[in-house]
Amino acid sequence: MKRLNTIPEILTFILILALTFTGFNQAQDKKKITKLDDLPRYTYSIDIKASELLVSENEFSALAKEVRENILNTLNEYEIEDKTTLKGYYATLRNLDMLEGNYESALEYSEMILLLQEKPADKLMSGIVDISIIEALQNNKSGDKEITRTEFNKNLKDRVDVLPWDVVQDDVEQLKGNYEIISKNMLVGMVQTQIDPSVEKTKSISGDAAVRIIGMRKFIVLIVPYKSDAVEIFSEYIDINKVEKEDIWIARDVDLTEVANLSNVIVGIWDSGVDVEVFKERIFINTNEIVDGIDNDNNGFVDDVYGIAFSLEEDYTTQLLYPMTEADLENYSNMIYMIKGLMDLQAAIDSPEATELKKKMSSMNPEDTKPFLEELALFSMYVHGTHVAGIATNNNPYAEVLVARITFDHHAIPAPATVEVAEKAAINYMETVKYFQANNVRVVNMSWGWTLKEIEGMLEANGIGKDAEERSKLTREIFDIYKNGLYNAIKSAPEILFIAGAGNSDNDVTFDEVIPSMFDLPNLITVGAVDQAGEETGFTSFGESVDVYANGFEVVSYLPGGELIAMSGTSMSSPNAVNLAAKLLALDYSLTTSQLIELIEDGADKSEDGRILLINPKQSVELLETGKK
Repeated sequence: MKRLNTIPEILTFILILALTFTGFNQAQDKKKITKLDDLPRYTYSIDIKASELLVSENEFSALAKEVRENILNTLNEYEIEDKTTLKGYYATLRNLDMLEGNYESALEYSEMILLLQEKPADKLMSGIVDISIIEALQNNKSGDKEITRTEFNKNLKDRVDVLPWDVVQDDVEQLKGNYEIISKNMLVGMVQTQIDPSVEKTKSISGDAAVRIIGMRKFIVLIVPYKSDAVEIFSEYIDINKVEKEDIWIARDVDLTEVANLSNVIVGIWDSGVDVEVFKERIFINTNEIVDGIDNDNNGFVDDVYGIAFSLEEDYTTQLLYPMTEADLENYSNMIYMIKGLMDLQAAIDSPEATELKKKMSSMNPEDTKPFLEELALFSMYVHGTHVAGIATNNNPYAEVLVARITFDHHAIPAPATVEVAEKAAINYMETVKYFQANNVRVVNMSWGWTLKEIEGMLEANGIGKDAEERSKLTREIFDIYKNGLYNAIKSAPEILFIAGAGNSDNDVTFDEVIPSMFDLPNLITVGAVDQAGEETGFTSFGESVDVYANGFEVVSYLPGGELIAMSGTSMSSPNAVNLAAKLLALDYSLTTSQLIELIEDGADKSEDGRILLINPKQSVELLETGKK
């Protein structure tokens, strides 16, 4: 279940410590950091809007000086073992060095980041554009922009051309797609939307917000001028090498469509809501309830024919799919078009949808950013649960979907988490699990979660707390209510297997405290994401709590209304593991939770580098059949 450091990785980490800190005795006196919340918080006073700070000169220089000093002090005073945190600090120092013309130091930080990388593609791709720009600027003493451009093109092309396609395909395609849509206007618009409102209230920004602004400024000043050149180089590389990776998942799949006389399995889709019309033949039905506004079966829930739902405020609702306005529904087909364009861009597919999206985003003004991002977030929430349910029940006519809807805020400035709402949520978590138990649910998909930083960010966005320290205390109080409530709810149902997505932040779920994926419970497994060839995606979170990996890259499933679309994320890898668990139960309903986990993990294959376990449905089923004999 756990991934341990290999010997080379341990040696690499020791080398990083040697490069970063001086003196063995000094290191002994450092305060050891075991979780993200133990790191110091910083608050920076600013007298202008954050969006103005982003493009200013004097004000930005003052902020940069403070941030650098605080990061160096943190590295000097604390023993930090989490590689993601170290990479983040080094990246900010590198960005500051690039902006200030300290190119030798910027290259050193880039090398330190590379040494910390673990994913095969990251070891090859990390900082590839930054390093190419740094060396171009470093070698051009004249300052002539065209000479720098020529040097940058040569540097990047030399690096890209030798990359092994089978390892970096997904990362190159996604990087190209991201570069095609990110612009100065979009970045300014994001700061105006997400940071300016809190600055207006508090006249300050947190260390996290400051780091975001530094990264955005680096992109605007140093990446944007060469962005089109990078896209062209990536495009040429893709065109030359465009051979799709072999899809390992087709051969591993188990199809129960033509298999007779198996057991029906109720699968809980604990998510943002499901369009039950899409699953007419595979939907749980509470035969003791009718839709009449009355709790006919006296179970505490009105009209719960197909499941239950809770609103953003944690109030019970009978709407199993997020209630879109008439205007939102009219725009639905257009948003499908946009989201397909985004997915196509990240997969380097030259489709009409991708072309239209590039056109739209390239002409976007800063003030257009907020409505566009909120539309995307609303669309994502609306479709998410239905897409997940389709993956969980694919090729399994014996799986029945029971809906348990939770609601997420799609606004750029989300409603702040509060103690009161967290307490209601904790109660609802337990009530939801009891509902699963009462209706014989055997496996539950959870492609969602909370993080400490997420709640802290919500508080900051709303200007709550006089500074980062005060905010962190309130955050811990609120987060622990969610954490303990969800932990106790899952623990209370040992007969149900809960399967969680690891998360999409490329971080250690235990160090960063991501719930539920960090939980160590005998009836929960956490799933990371790999691509069609079984290689880790750049976005997947990781850590000792991540048990197995499944396909989470461009997975095709349903949207509300029945249309099919490919989407990526650990939200897609988790229901692939649920799909396997439900099929095992259909074949042998007597399996216990521990037996299910054993079959899933024992049937999995180690990746080529031996770091992770890839689920293998066919082998897990074979183990089940062998055990029967």
